[in-house]
Amino acid sequence: MRVAFEYRKMFRKDIIIDLITFRRWGHNELDEPSFTQPHMYKIIRARESVPKQYERRMQEEGIVTKDTASETRSAFTKFLDDELAASKDFVPQADHLKGKWAGLVMATEAVTTIDTGVPIETLREVGEKSVSVDPAFHVHSRLTKHHIQPRLKRLQEGPSVDWATAEALAFGTLLKEGFNIRLCGQDVGRGTFSQRHAMFVCQDTENVFIPLNSIGGPQGKLEVANSNLSELAVLGFEYGVSIQSPKVLPIWEAQFGDFNNTAQVIIDTYISSGETKWLRQSGLVMLLPHGYDGAGPEHSSSRVERFLQLCNTPLDMAAEANQKQNPNMHVAIPTTPAQIFHLLRRQMQRNYRKPLVVAGPKTLLRLSAATSPLEDMAPGTSFQPVISDSLASDPTKVKRVVFVSGKLYYDLAKAYAERKDALDSQVAIVRVEEVCPFPCQELTKEMMRFSGATEFTWCQEETMNAGVYTFVQPRLQSILPKGAVLRYVGRDPLAAPVTGISSVYKAEQAQIINDALGGM
Repeated sequence: MRVAFEYRKMFRKDIIIDLITFRRWGHNELDEPSFTQPHMYKIIRARESVPKQYERRMQEEGIVTKDTASETRSAFTKFLDDELAASKDFVPQADHLKGKWAGLVMATEAVTTIDTGVPIETLREVGEKSVSVDPAFHVHSRLTKHHIQPRLKRLQEGPSVDWATAEALAFGTLLKEGFNIRLCGQDVGRGTFSQRHAMFVCQDTENVFIPLNSIGGPQGKLEVANSNLSELAVLGFEYGVSIQSPKVLPIWEAQFGDFNNTAQVIIDTYISSGETKWLRQSGLVMLLPHGYDGAGPEHSSSRVERFLQLCNTPLDMAAEANQKQNPNMHVAIPTTPAQIFHLLRRQMQRNYRKPLVVAGPKTLLRLSAATSPLEDMAPGTSFQPVISDSLASDPTKVKRVVFVSGKLYYDLAKAYAERKDALDSQVAIVRVEEVCPFPCQELTKEMMRFSGATEFTWCQEETMNAGVYTFVQPRLQSILPKGAVLRYVGRDPLAAPVTGISSVYKAEQAQIINDALGGM
């Protein structure tokens, strides 16, 4: 131990100590370790305890007398007894909204829609700055051609921007407002799908440059931390960052959504329940790439159902008292760049903090249909928990309402366009963008819009025992018109997320679309 301390003191470096210890007593008052380790515990109990050794050594060296040691022990025992007695009437004072957290409140009802728009001139400025580098800084030629130039063109000429650009706009505008952002995860600088490029590396010197840290004027800092593949440690650290200050937006992005499974203890013990147990708010964002695209089972699902199982929203949404929800965390599955822009900004614009789980996109990152005009991020705009149908031209003709989350919407929309004449506005497709808190009021409004509908379907590409269906079913059923029953359309229950066989995936996907839109 002495060598370790001296090493750290002299060289200012960490040192690992392989310290072997033992438990003197059992796990609790009822346990007896000698039940299973009798020989070891004969040796342990024959040893003089550490306090006794310390006391004897001090007496031998003349530091204390036997009487002084006895008096010290008695005084400390009395102190413990007095404190135990005082604890019976002690009322602790909450300190969770003091210091850096002063000015924030404990949420009593979820705020889902808040104006998080930004002037278009500012959006263009931030967007251009997000890819601006010094001419002497040698950016990879492919990034210049396929990332920098297309972004500048979209910002200047329109008509819309892609996912990575909207994310950069959210980051940059928050930085201009004085917030700090910490982006952490495996290869988050460039992004798992080479879409983000929040940092550039000079091809000559390997120097790193983060453009959003040079927007200009007073601003916060974007810290890009390309972490190792240790989700438990990394997510635990990011949770610590999130409870340290409300002025920091900490984001952990899994390389693939299901990588969160090795950090489950952090999610269960801290993120989902820390506010309930310790009054500690957290604005941590977990970005979890999610979506079935014909790949194998290990990289298809973020296991969003597990997060929803941890959410504390009521099942019966028809009860008026249950419609004002204050969930322990938010779970969203956004389908447009504008939606992720508003989600990220909403995290910091509210006067409280809640964890946010985003089942994020993979294929939507570059899907031409999944883009947003800057007007969708302008002042007066906000995140939409539900996106209304825009395909059925005559709401009075709608007989079936299909509810869906995530990228499957675009498959349904494409098939709808191909069958438009045959469908004749008889089917409406409503996107549920935020699953928790459950958007009962917005969904009720949608059903009132399609007052002639008699069929209501939840459609998902995940298996029946996965995805959001088991969370949505009782809540959506409770607000359906009297006598209506929610129909399920999706894959059958399966132990694995997907089969991993491309031909099977395509056949299943086609069947889901036919079941959702067919039979009219």
